[in-house]
Amino acid sequence: MAVRVNPTRMELTRLKKRLVTAVRGHKLLKDKRDEMVRQFMIHIRKNHTLRLEVEKAVSTVSSKFSIAKAQMGALRVSEALLYPARAAVYEIGEHNVMSVDVPTIRYTGQENKATNIPYAFTFTSSSLDNAVVELSDLLPKLLELAECEKTCNLLADEIEKTRRRVNALEYVMIPEMQENIKFITMKLEENDRASTVRLMKAKDMIAKAANKAN
Repeated sequence: MAVRVNPTRMELTRLKKRLVTAVRGHKLLKDKRDEMVRQFMIHIRKNHTLRLEVEKAVSTVSSKFSIAKAQMGALRVSEALLYPARAAVYEIGEHNVMSVDVPTIRYTGQENKATNIPYAFTFTSSSLDNAVVELSDLLPKLLELAECEKTCNLLADEIEKTRRRVNALEYVMIPEMQENIKFITMKLEENDRASTVRLMKAKDMIAKAANKAN
């Protein structure tokens, strides 16, 4: 239901300007929402591909760790992995996607595989060695997956906010302003007709008075 407003020409002009702005804003928000959905679909496909790759790699590494435990025993595996070989060095930044600040995570650590193993090879199995190296090599891909998933989450939240704004304009604000403009226009036309009738009656009364005077 439209809010009753003062049926004045000034209010009518103000509402018409607001309606033009609202319609333009509605179109811009729809365009923004559509582009964000397109960007979201690109990142969600990338996220799906990365997740499949990471899950496959983690499954392979887990199998090798299981084999190593069977060959060496869980205690000796735990002892071998007691200290990390190196720190996970990475840089965090951000970039803008359709007015949404999304993170960027770039791995900047060493690429020398010899430093990835924190223990001597004397009492360890090749399965453990391969698992440690492969898991270390997987770190950049894990960071990339984390970046992609966070980007998808942020875009999804912004799409939902934009969708609500679009719906508020399309189904509430714009129809309400149109209804108010229609109401004021009808009131002004009614007032104009009433004024015309009064003027005609006044003119008729003046004419009759003039005839009587003659």
